[in-house]
Amino acid sequence: MTPPHHEPDFLANVRRELSDTRAWVDRLIVLAYAAAAGLFIVGFTLLSNAALHQFEGLTGPRPWLALVWTPAWVVAIVWITQRFFPGAAGSGIPQVTAAMDPSVEPGPRKLFVSLRLSCAKLVLTSGSMLAGLSVGREGPAVQVGAGVMLHARRWLSPRSGIDDRALLAAGGAAGIAAAFNAPLAGVVFCIEQFWRGLDSRASSVVIGAIVLAGLMAVSVFGNFTYFGVIRVGALDADLLLPAAGVIVASGLLGGLMARLLVVSMTGLPDRVSRWRARHPLRFAAACGFAVALIGWVSGGATSGGGEAHTRELLAGQADQQPGLFVLLKFVATWLSNWSGVPGGIFAPSLSIGAGLGHDVAVLLGHPATPALIAMGMAGFLAAATQAPLTAFIIVMEMVDGHAMVLSLMAAAMLASLVSRLLSRPLYGALAELQLLRLMPRPQTAAEAGPSGEAGAAR
Repeated sequence: MTPPHHEPDFLANVRRELSDTRAWVDRLIVLAYAAAAGLFIVGFTLLSNAALHQFEGLTGPRPWLALVWTPAWVVAIVWITQRFFPGAAGSGIPQVTAAMDPSVEPGPRKLFVSLRLSCAKLVLTSGSMLAGLSVGREGPAVQVGAGVMLHARRWLSPRSGIDDRALLAAGGAAGIAAAFNAPLAGVVFCIEQFWRGLDSRASSVVIGAIVLAGLMAVSVFGNFTYFGVIRVGALDADLLLPAAGVIVASGLLGGLMARLLVVSMTGLPDRVSRWRARHPLRFAAACGFAVALIGWVSGGATSGGGEAHTRELLAGQADQQPGLFVLLKFVATWLSNWSGVPGGIFAPSLSIGAGLGHDVAVLLGHPATPALIAMGMAGFLAAATQAPLTAFIIVMEMVDGHAMVLSLMAAAMLASLVSRLLSRPLYGALAELQLLRLMPRPQTAAEAGPSGEAGAAR
């Protein structure tokens, strides 16, 4: 006979909780590191903004200076990254995804995520901003936050019940939440990207990290909406045609962006890829020069993540968008990431999507320009990252677009479906590339002796 179920004994549970001192110490350690992750993101934001303003101040009066400044900085950043911090290259989200792979042991995990890499990522991504490249800080913030949170492992007791994967997921989610001032986006991003295989107890760690990191950001920058508040009228059937145009265009372009990034980073047996492999610094200089040239043509609109340009479009300052902005920003973002510098694509993707939505509204003469811009932002970000839930939540929180929840959700979901016809999931493919770093390095002919065995000098 099955014994009857008993209700929890409240007083007994309270006494047990209060008597377990070590459990409370572990919780305080996790919360302290979550606050530290938030402070890291705050410092990252301040430093990257200052770097971009410095670039604009130097090259604004002298646009030609970027043709020398940008390639020189890109070469320096790529050399430092490859020489000292190879795990800091690129977005940072693939590194965290790779670190959470069940096959990765704690030792090799430091190749992808660590406090040392977090500090390097913060500085080097800001250096990419100083170079005027088309990169964002939001993806790198995931790796920064994850590295800070993972460092808490050394202070936690073995019976804390908090494993490395929970700390990585919490840090990554906190990074997104603090960078965008979008706590819901942090939760959804964690679920969409990292939740597979996590213990149910990890949810409290994730929520706690998001709250503490978000509070650090709010205490410095205030409780603001990242791109302001958009005002949209009634969304009726007249919006269907332009909305369909925005969704299809953002899905195709976002899918093309993802495919280009995957193919570029993986490398093909073509002449350009072979040249990049043999001469990475020369290739980086060429990418930097091309990005600087694009920035000169666009009047500086393609430099940085593009947040200022996106705000101007949402505010109705349409005259601020140069011709062919979407194409120029697209190419500048691709080349910036292909060069091998640390930097993300979240903010540039939002900027490209905003420009795309604006262009469709102008082409079709539709008055609901802010709505189409917001749909373009959600659609392109969802297509490029193939993370539709994160994309529509991010845009909804960044523009206070609660009146457009269904429209943004539809744009993100449909654009992501179109993207999947063109490309594999971006971060999953790049995470597989990161995991190749754990494989033994092939022996070269120079390292082998006459009989094919390793020489004694090795």
